[in-house]
Amino acid sequence: MPNNLSPIAFRRHLHANPELSFREYETADFIAAQLGAAGIECRRVARTGVLARIVGRDTRSDDRTAVVLRADIDALPIDERSDAPWCSRRPGVMHACGHDIHAAVLYGVLLRLAADSAFRGMVLGLFQPGEECNPGGASLVLKEDPFAGYDVRAVIGEHVEPQLAVGTLGFRAGKYMAASDELRFRVCGKGGHGALRAQLHDPVAATAELVTGLLALNDPECVLSIGRIEAGGATNIIPDETRLEGTLRTFDEARRRALYGTIEALAAATDARHGVRTQVDIGRGYPCVVNDPALVEQAVAMAREQGLGVEMLPLRTTAEDFGFYTQRYASLFYRLGVGAAAGRPHTATFAPDEGAIHTGIGFMESLARQILNR
Repeated sequence: MPNNLSPIAFRRHLHANPELSFREYETADFIAAQLGAAGIECRRVARTGVLARIVGRDTRSDDRTAVVLRADIDALPIDERSDAPWCSRRPGVMHACGHDIHAAVLYGVLLRLAADSAFRGMVLGLFQPGEECNPGGASLVLKEDPFAGYDVRAVIGEHVEPQLAVGTLGFRAGKYMAASDELRFRVCGKGGHGALRAQLHDPVAATAELVTGLLALNDPECVLSIGRIEAGGATNIIPDETRLEGTLRTFDEARRRALYGTIEALAAATDARHGVRTQVDIGRGYPCVVNDPALVEQAVAMAREQGLGVEMLPLRTTAEDFGFYTQRYASLFYRLGVGAAAGRPHTATFAPDEGAIHTGIGFMESLARQILNR
């Protein structure tokens, strides 16, 4: 394996060798080897993550000021369809969400900072595992408290965005991405012959009513969808139980907690009307991503100074475990344009424009230096 790979070559290696959430052992070994070849101190975190540290040459011995730069590194269970030489070599696993781009940007930033450490304080480069599934790698990183003892001025992350052109960045101050929860229901009744309804407690009818009630909760800042319903009956057989699965997305913690109670109450009311019993399981997922307004203002000004395009973004109902960092530290999560030709994320043909890597490196490096030197 060659030392000191370029960010493009680094990205292509990751893309060709993707690994799923919390299985990124080879990925972590590769990242650590590349950082080590550049003389950058690093260690493992959250089992399959890597945390790098660069100390600015102007840093006093008692100065613990730090900026955390975060990139996720896990892939998705998708079989890639591409003829690129760096196409995934692992059937059924693909970097289909741009995490390889995120990691390459962070790697490039760290190379530049290590080569020219004219800043005060420390840069902590976090290559984070497990963003694509609960409990979220960010929560596991924070459980280890790797930033304890540092004065963390900002945690900064990015995500590729095909709806933005290369050379354009997207920002939103305040709440940006939704909190996410997984919903599971088991509706237990009394099944039997479909023609003898008077003898039954029909879980299918109860399920239909429950789904209607749940979907009525939707509004601009609450998205609830049921994506799976299972009922093992037949044309003339009512089953004893049904199962449902869905997702809940919200933008406010108080509203989120209140909706848990509302969902339980809807299930209880449906049970009373249909003589069934519903088990409700709400799997708490990622919190809302909330961007620090002052950091957004600073970042937008820097992007414009660099001649980059800037777009202000609407609320986004997708979720990101970066929200865990925003609960604890002043944070900024922004969008990196990779061009419409990239296609849609989480699909087998997603192909971001690698030209975005250069944009991402230049912007993130400059922003980190400015935050520290202020």
